[in-house]
Amino acid sequence: MNEFFDLDATDLLLLDLLQNDAAQSNQALAARVHVSPPTCLRRVKRLHAAGLIERQVALLQPERVAALVGHGLQAIVEITLERQGVELLDAFEARAVQDAAVQQCWRVSPGPDFVLVTHTRDMPAYLALAQRLFTSDANVRNVRAFFSTRRAKFDPRVPLA
Repeated sequence: MNEFFDLDATDLLLLDLLQNDAAQSNQALAARVHVSPPTCLRRVKRLHAAGLIERQVALLQPERVAALVGHGLQAIVEITLERQGVELLDAFEARAVQDAAVQQCWRVSPGPDFVLVTHTRDMPAYLALAQRLFTSDANVRNVRAFFSTRRAKFDPRVPLA
């Protein structure tokens, strides 16, 4: 992003509204921020081009999806590496983010080196993930998994106060 890129109140409002519902029409969005539809479209394109909007996705309702395809197995996994050289941290991170079962990958400190949020079909699929990412990597010293029993809150919004 350009260091001279300025966000005004309209840009911040657009970002906030899009975080809540990115599927609304340009006309509806323009009306909510009190600008013309062409101005609104131009601003949203500029926010995309600046990299402030990473991507637009549909958030699925887990309970309704589970009724159709099953719950699967969600886990929060702490990973501690034996050696934490930058190249070793980068190598593990690269492998983790490439695996489709890894929904989120966080490099953290202090404590473990990584926290992963994973979603697999069932326990055998989780064990296969563990083999791919943890067991086969000689630099992985410790793995601690916590299996989700209920999601109380999930909100991907970035506060823009």
